[in-house]
Amino acid sequence: ALLRAIETTEPTALHGYTTAAGDPAVRRAIADDLSARYGVEVDPTLLYLTVGAAAALSAVFGAVLSPGDEAIVISPYFPEYRVFLSHAGATVVEVTAKAPDFSLDLEKIGEAITDKTALLLYNSPNNPTGAVVSREELAALSDLLRAKEKEVGHPIYLVADEPYRELIYDGEEVPSPLAYYDDTVICYSFSKSLSLPGERIGYVLVSPRAAEAKALYEGVMGAARALGYVCAPSLFQKILPACLGKVSSLETYDRNRKKLYGALTSYGFTAVYPRGAFYLFLKSPEADATAFLARAKAHGILFVPSDSFGVPGYVRIAYCVSEKEIEDSLPAFRALAEEYGLN
Repeated sequence: ALLRAIETTEPTALHGYTTAAGDPAVRRAIADDLSARYGVEVDPTLLYLTVGAAAALSAVFGAVLSPGDEAIVISPYFPEYRVFLSHAGATVVEVTAKAPDFSLDLEKIGEAITDKTALLLYNSPNNPTGAVVSREELAALSDLLRAKEKEVGHPIYLVADEPYRELIYDGEEVPSPLAYYDDTVICYSFSKSLSLPGERIGYVLVSPRAAEAKALYEGVMGAARALGYVCAPSLFQKILPACLGKVSSLETYDRNRKKLYGALTSYGFTAVYPRGAFYLFLKSPEADATAFLARAKAHGILFVPSDSFGVPGYVRIAYCVSEKEIEDSLPAFRALAEEYGLN
């Protein structure tokens, strides 16, 4: 798609500025695709193309949050959430998902909501656990948020961070919150589904049924402008219609997922079975995950302790690598398990 665009599109049109919100035809194509796939109403005039999901999240937080507002995040979570939310002046309120599968803890979410709660942010499939929010969970969460909106007397926006939406396994599905909850905002990046993390292109989508949807969208536009870019990269905007719904490397990820999870659990480690994304969330054999990392390094193994994700006692392993790298790592993991006396 990239080469075809370069070869067939007039250079000025291909490389020139688009409108700040993005090329209208591209936005229409994305909206039509989402509407067809998820059976939801999508308004292309409420879709804003961004420089990846990080810019999408930052723009939404800048639009929704004021100093003193509270933003609920479901932990474990991508560490940059706290950076983006704090920059917007919000107080971050962590609600830990329920182990061992890291499903939503609706009771704790309800307890965390106050009259200062402006939004709830969730990520499905989740980085770092690979957990996927089910239809039943999403419906229950939506019911809870609607009840709390009436209680506090103002909108509580549900912000769905969905860069791994297409990276799912075993017939799993990722339901769209647009079908369940009116005050929804979607943040998306094509970087993960297309395995192009260095090519930053994504979007913000405001539900047409959201409270003050047009004003919220205009707030996103203003907040995005303050991030310091004129528009999302024009070249990559132009190729998006040809890439909608496509996924790169899913078969490789799936083989790596099964091999790594199967091998490590057979060595005696405990891990969350990943239903999406490309991470394995492994329980540390000792309370201190950083100490576990130090011992793993001696075997040539590198992973990320879970403390930065908002929960202790786990590590995140990325399996978005070659199958050979997974295979070559297994003897080291076996030796590490033996060092801890695991069965």
